[in-house]
Amino acid sequence: MIDDELLDAYSQAVVSAVERLAPSVARVETRGRRGQAGGSGFVLAGDGFLLTNSHVVRGASHLSVDLMDRDQRSLPAEIVGDDPDTDVAVVRVGATDLRAAPLGDSRRLRVGQLVVALGSPYGFQSTVTSGVVSAVGRSLRARSGRLMADIIQTDAALNPGNSGGPLADSSGRVVGVNTAAILPGQGIAFAIPIHTAQFVAARLIRDGRISRGLLGIAGQTAPLPRAIRREHDLAASTGVKVLKVEANGPADRAGVLTSDVIIEFDGHTVETVDDLQRLLADRGAGGRFRLRLLRVFRLEELDVEPTAA
Repeated sequence: MIDDELLDAYSQAVVSAVERLAPSVARVETRGRRGQAGGSGFVLAGDGFLLTNSHVVRGASHLSVDLMDRDQRSLPAEIVGDDPDTDVAVVRVGATDLRAAPLGDSRRLRVGQLVVALGSPYGFQSTVTSGVVSAVGRSLRARSGRLMADIIQTDAALNPGNSGGPLADSSGRVVGVNTAAILPGQGIAFAIPIHTAQFVAARLIRDGRISRGLLGIAGQTAPLPRAIRREHDLAASTGVKVLKVEANGPADRAGVLTSDVIIEFDGHTVETVDDLQRLLADRGAGGRFRLRLLRVFRLEELDVEPTAA
């Protein structure tokens, strides 16, 4: 009896999430040099903007979107902009009555939390899988070669065609954009956090592209020891630990060392790799900015001049 009740509760959570989100999910059909292909997406704004993966639409000469709302419309679409470095793209259809997907907060995800993936794997529209958040803060290599940070790992099954579809919490709020699965590995799939995708999408809608500054480092989000936080009166509990410094790159020329922990850039607190990437996208290249970092137990301040990515 207890097992039945648990199953009912689990099932009800998945059903409720799907019912809330499904009308905002779409299948994305593409034609181009690679022939005909497909992926998934979801409505970001009711006036015609949809979010999907860059690798789903990049290089496509023709696009169409099949909506899963009550009208089941198929509409031609155009690419507003795409960013291969984060695998995010925005497309637009000629309709202004779309149902925008409710968005959640990917920064509050916890390992073990229930998640639901929606999309059109192998062309089968309106497909749902469920699982849990297996890990957060993963790194994943984008098809452009750039390392994407703060990636969500899940065991919700993803297959070709799920790319660009939403990963949602138990309330049906989108917390990630499904981007990849390790097909030989059972239960290993990845999603771009929605707070990253929102930031990139806003820039793509505004400018059609993302322009970034480059520091020439590899890093990861790392905790700050409580004793160091107290000693230097730091409010943040994490920073960006430098794992590698590119020889003669901007960070190297500024004096950044491996194992330094970046806590501020241009006067703004840096708690995660995503924070630093956003600030570099905001500031771009060509300026001179102050880096504040922890080197062992000392605070250091360095001036750095990012180059164009």
